[in-house]
Amino acid sequence: MKKVLALVACTVLATGMLMGCGSSATKEEAAPAEETTEETTEEATPAEAVTEEATTEEAAPAEDAAASSDKTWIVATDTVFKPFEYTNENNEFVGIDVDILAAIAADQGFKYELQSLGWDAAVAAVQAGQADGLIAGATVKQERIDSGWIFSEGYYDATQTFVVAEGSDIAGFEDLEGKNVAVKNGTAGADFANSLKDQYGFTVTVFEDSPTMYQDVILGNSAACVEDTPIMAASIKEGGLALAIPEGMESEGAPYGFAIMDPADQELLDMFNAGLANIKANGTYDEILDKYLK
Repeated sequence: MKKVLALVACTVLATGMLMGCGSSATKEEAAPAEETTEETTEEATPAEAVTEEATTEEAAPAEDAAASSDKTWIVATDTVFKPFEYTNENNEFVGIDVDILAAIAADQGFKYELQSLGWDAAVAAVQAGQADGLIAGATVKQERIDSGWIFSEGYYDATQTFVVAEGSDIAGFEDLEGKNVAVKNGTAGADFANSLKDQYGFTVTVFEDSPTMYQDVILGNSAACVEDTPIMAASIKEGGLALAIPEGMESEGAPYGFAIMDPADQELLDMFNAGLANIKANGTYDEILDKYLK
């Protein structure tokens, strides 16, 4: 009986030892799995950082676009360049340039401030970065492009013509020999006169604005002046100026363009070009020209 009890006791003891060893092995083998889980958590952190960085970077262009849409562009122009810009009898600043810019801004959805500064001051403002763009019947010329002007597509084609006092006997370039011709500083009209002065023997006097140039001819100080043909025709008709446009004394046509002088303002130029195409397509452009020229 004692032998039987001893055998049972040994069997129980052996079984307990085996169970204890098996349990320890299981716990020790499970530990690496917990460490792996912790490593996986640590490895996920960079992915979260990348997502945050990508979100921030993707948001930047949207913020830039919002800032751009809130920008008010400064556009400089002349004071009197009828019918492109002038003050009417109701003291309103109007004209082809004024209406074209307004129509394009409405089409493209941008805000702007138009500053009437005079030709020389308007050009200087854009060159100095005090204005973003220029619309003032500016003829697209290679010399201007070479000096840093960046033009839009042409929005109006114009010729330049010699203009004389009413009743003058000047009928051609040959009649200007020994006389003086008035021009406006930095214009295509000035270039036209200077290209002919040596050939026909006349001198040139430069003025800063058109009205003063006209008066110099009316008063007899200059035998003629040179001006863009549509401007001159409108000024004579509506202003009652004692001036006349001789036949056959005009240049070949050249386009007017909107201009910037800082490549950073390319967005404004692109919007001008896109808007110009749209208002030509929908008839607004023709309506503006008819309003002032017919």
